[in-house]
Parts: sequence; C-alpha cells; structure tokens
Amino acid sequence: MVNKQAFDQKMEAIEALRSSPGSPATVEQLRKALKDRNNYIVSKAAAVAGDLGLRDLIPDLIAAFQRFMTDSVKSDPKCWAKNAIAKSLKDLEYSEADFFLRGLKHFQYEPVWGGKEDTAATLRGASALALVSCALPRFAILTHLVETLAADPGKSVRVDAARATAQLSGLDSILLLRLKASCGDKEAEVVGQCFAGLLEISPPDSIPFVASFLYAENTDVRVEAAAALGECHEPAAVAVLQEHWRAQSDPDTRRAILLSLGPSRQIAAADFLLSVVMEGLTEDARNAIRALAASRFREDYRERVATAMESRPNLLEVFHKEFGHL
Repeated sequence: MVNKQAFDQKMEAIEALRSSPGSPATVEQLRKALKDRNNYIVSKAAAVAGDLGLRDLIPDLIAAFQRFMTDSVKSDPKCWAKNAIAKSLKDLEYSEADFFLRGLKHFQYEPVWGGKEDTAATLRGASALALVSCALPRFAILTHLVETLAADPGKSVRVDAARATAQLSGLDSILLLRLKASCGDKEAEVVGQCFAGLLEISPPDSIPFVASFLYAENTDVRVEAAAALGECHEPAAVAVLQEHWRAQSDPDTRRAILLSLGPSRQIAAADFLLSVVMEGLTEDARNAIRALAASRFREDYRERVATAMESRPNLLEVFHKEFGHL
C-alpha cells in the first residue's frame, strides 16, 4: 500500500510539472525522475519532457534509454520507458541516426500465456518515423526503411515504415511503395498505408494504380484501396470511385466504395451519395445514408436526405438511426 501510494505521488508530481514549463526546478525534477528505476515513472517523465520541449533533457533521455536497454525485459517490461523516450526525442528534433537505428533493430520478447510476445513494436515504429529527419544520406534511410517494410514481423512497424517512406517523398519512394503494394502483405492495412502514401506524394499518377486494386482478390485490399481513394483530396479520386462503383457487382466492394466517400472533402462525393439515397438499390441506399451521416457534409445534407425518405419509407429506420429524428 505504501509503495502504491508513493508511486501515485510521484506520477502526480510529474504531471504537475506541466504547469511550470519554464522553471529550472521543472527540468531538475524531470532529470531526477528520468533516473528512477521504475520504467513507468521514467516513461511519464519522458513524455512530459517531450511535450514541454525541454531539449536540455536530451542527454538524460539518452542515458535513461541506454540504461533500460540492459536486461530490457526485466528493467523495462512492456518497453514503456524506451517507447516514451524515443517519441520524446523525435518530438525534440533529436537527429542522431545511431540512436534511432538501435531502436529500429530492437526486439523484446516477453513471456505471455502460451509463449512469448514482442513488446518493442511501438519503439521500432517510432524509430522508423524519426529516422526520416536524421542526418543520414537518403539512400541509407530508405535502405533501412525498405528492410523494415519488407521483413519486420510487426504489422504496426511495417505500417510506420510505409508512412516514413512516404514522408521521404520522391520518385524512389514512389517506386518502393508501388513495389510493396504490388507484392502485397499478409496484413491489408500495410498495403493500405502504401496506397495512402502514394496518393499523398503523387495523386495524378497514383489514382489509377490504387484504383486497380478495387478488383483485387483479397476483399480487405479492395476495402483499403477504396478508403485511400476516399481520403484523397483530388476530385479525380471521387470520379474514379463513382466509375468503379457503377462497374462493380461485388456487394462488399460496392459497400466499401460508398462508405469511403463519406470522409471525402469533395462536394461531388456528397452529391453522388445523395443520388444513391434517392435512386439506388435498397442496400446501396442504406450504405449511402451511413456514409453521409459520417461525412463533413452531414448537417448540410440532413434535410435533403430526410426529404428523400418521403419516397423511400423503407429507409426511414436507418435514417433515424444515423441522423436521429428531426
């Protein structure tokens, strides 16, 4: 009970330091907390240091990280301290590549029921994203990222590697992301991140490429392609989704395309969804209502969708569920 009380007091004291970010006492108290043996307390101190932009604590953060790399399963279970330190150093614009390369290569297998679990995936992902801003030649950074994207066993790490590759926007990044998307991944979310990166770097060239995956054998890949196109800011992406929706017979893909149009910033997407509400097959109209209810144009189209219900009373239930009663 005493230990729990002392722990809670330390955590509260660290959080309270946010109210005095410019005080020398804040730096000293965080420096002391970063030397604590408890990895969770160190993770809290690291997070506060990063949030407050305290670059004076960079050496202390590095020292703490190195300490927790020794016998890491015992000293830093769940990788809490190392995860927080890596994120804070990235936020503090620390750019020494050796540090993040060490994080990128770290695996920490801890015992769980029925076997072992790697708890360092978050650390590797954060390191991949931080590597983009490090003082390394572009080719070297991409070499590390492509190895991670291709072979890291952690899905979230591969997703972050794809995201980091896209942040290094260029023809080489485009080729790497296209290659990964074409070769595929056991997790569709990784391919989806490649789609998103391509559409961010070079929308005109990437829209037809991503749209081709609307006919992929894997349903989840089709969904990821639709979602990426829906989030693209280019009007051409909306036009492609509409065209492919009309040509699609697969109900799951048709549903995915309609729902992907919900997040679009293009008014044309909302107009198209409204037309499906008014004239589409019942199931398509239901999905269009759901998409409009989740869109940025929800309130602008609410009355128009309600008016459409006068001729489509079979859709009233889903309308009331998604938009509420007028």
